[in-house]
Amino acid sequence: MQKTDVLIIGGGPCGLSAAIEIKKMGLHPIVIEKGNIVNAIYQYPTHQTFFSSSERLSIGGIPFITEERKPKRNQALVYYREVVKRTGIEVRPFETVLAVEKKEFFEVSTSKNTYQAKYVIAATGYYDQPNKLAAEGADLPKVMHYFKEGHPYFDQDVLVIGGKNSAVDAALELHKAGSRVTVSYHGPNYSQSVKPWILPEFDGLVRNGEITMLFDSLVDRILEDSVELTVNDVKETIPNDFVFAMIGYHPDHNFLKKMGIVIDPLSGRPEYNEETLETNVEGLFIAGVIAAGNNANEIFIENGRFHGEQIARAIAGKESVY
Repeated sequence: MQKTDVLIIGGGPCGLSAAIEIKKMGLHPIVIEKGNIVNAIYQYPTHQTFFSSSERLSIGGIPFITEERKPKRNQALVYYREVVKRTGIEVRPFETVLAVEKKEFFEVSTSKNTYQAKYVIAATGYYDQPNKLAAEGADLPKVMHYFKEGHPYFDQDVLVIGGKNSAVDAALELHKAGSRVTVSYHGPNYSQSVKPWILPEFDGLVRNGEITMLFDSLVDRILEDSVELTVNDVKETIPNDFVFAMIGYHPDHNFLKKMGIVIDPLSGRPEYNEETLETNVEGLFIAGVIAAGNNANEIFIENGRFHGEQIARAIAGKESVY
C-alpha cells in the first residue's frame, strides 16, 4: 500500500489545479486518471474551439498564451501537458479507481495499486457519462454520443440529435465532410446557448436547405437504415446511416454514492460545504463540475479551476489543528 497526503481522482483541469494548490502547501498529492491528463478535452472534436479565452482556462498561475483569443483543443492539450511538466505534480495515468473506503485514513483501490491517503478529492467530471436516448434502438452500434471528426461519414445520411453547441458543431463539421445532415431538436427554436459566432453560418445552411433542421421533434425509433421521429406532432421516417446523440452528460452518481457521498435525488447535487467543498464524508472533497449535480451549465473550467484553492485552504485549516 502506497501512502500519500492527498489523493485526487481525475486529471482534468480542475483536478490538476487542486494538485498544484495542494503541492504549494508542502503536501504530496497524487493524481489518479483513468486516461491521461485532461482526457475529456482529448475526447473533444479535433476542430474544437473553446468558448472561453485562454486566460480563463489557465491554472496554477501559469499563463496560457495563444495568438487567438479563443484557443483550440490542440492548444489546450499542449498547455496542460506543459503545466504538469512545469509544476512536477505526480500523475498516475491509465489507472482506474475501483473503490474508496474511509477508515482511520482513506484506502483507495485502483486497477494498479492500493493507496492510503489522509484526504481524497473527487474531480471526476461528467464527460464519461453521456445521457441516453429513451427511444427504441438507442443502443444500436450506429448511435454515438461523441463526435470526433466528419470524414468517416462522407456521403452518409446522418442524424444529429440536440440543439446546443456540441450538436451544432457536429452538424457543421459533418456538412463540410459531405454528409447529408438532419438535426432533430426538441425546442421550438435555436438554443440561446449556441455560440454566437457559429449560429449565423449554421442558420444560413438551414435556410439554404443544405442542413435539414427539425424543431419540435423527438426521436421515436432508430432502425438500421432509418429513423422514425415525431415532428410537430406528425410522424416522419427519414433514411439514416448514423446517429449522433449530442444530448449532454451527467456525473457518475453511483461512484460518488459508493464513497458515501449523499446525493440529492432531484438535482443530483452532492452534499458539500460550499466554502470548503468538503462533502458529508469528513476529509473527502469534490472539485469541478460534479459539484453542480445535473446542471452541467453551472460549473466549467473557468470557475471550477478555483476549487483547488478553496480545498487547499480547508485542508490547511485542518492540518493546523492537528
